[in-house]
Amino acid sequence: MTGADLPGMLPGMLPRLWAFALRISGDRHDAEDLVQRACVRALERSHQLQPDTSPLSWMFSIVQSTWINELRARSVRSRSSMEWDDSFLETVVDPSAGTPEMSVLNGQIVAAIDRLPESQRLVMLLIAVEGFTYKEAAKMLDVPIGTIMSRLARARQAIGALFDIRSEYRKKATRE
Repeated sequence: MTGADLPGMLPGMLPRLWAFALRISGDRHDAEDLVQRACVRALERSHQLQPDTSPLSWMFSIVQSTWINELRARSVRSRSSMEWDDSFLETVVDPSAGTPEMSVLNGQIVAAIDRLPESQRLVMLLIAVEGFTYKEAAKMLDVPIGTIMSRLARARQAIGALFDIRSEYRKKATRE
């Protein structure tokens, strides 16, 4: 695989890139802009794609670095943007959810992931949602594998603790 093959591969990558961009940005329009800018950047720099590097991993890395650059630019410009409103998700029917209970659980999981610190959220998304290996995630985020493992463990603990607290509330409510 060379950089010359990238234009033909990008269309197949777009759904995963867009889903990742939506998760890290939290806004549909930001995600669309983010993927577009990342694709342009990748095409301009396709000569930098190494033969031993996964094109998808390389693209995820570009999406993530493009998002970081956008956040920096926003803070410098002090531009305000609309905040993502999670209540919107409750009004949209999820066709993949089999039951209302699964839909609620999926919403709770997404909300729990969204509450994680950025570094933990990125690792959780790359490994648990996108299925990348620790090594691939470490390369994408330019951190050691140990850092990836630590962030993932802390993210899982935080999410687990959140659901343990909720189950304790449910147990108390059923006793009363």
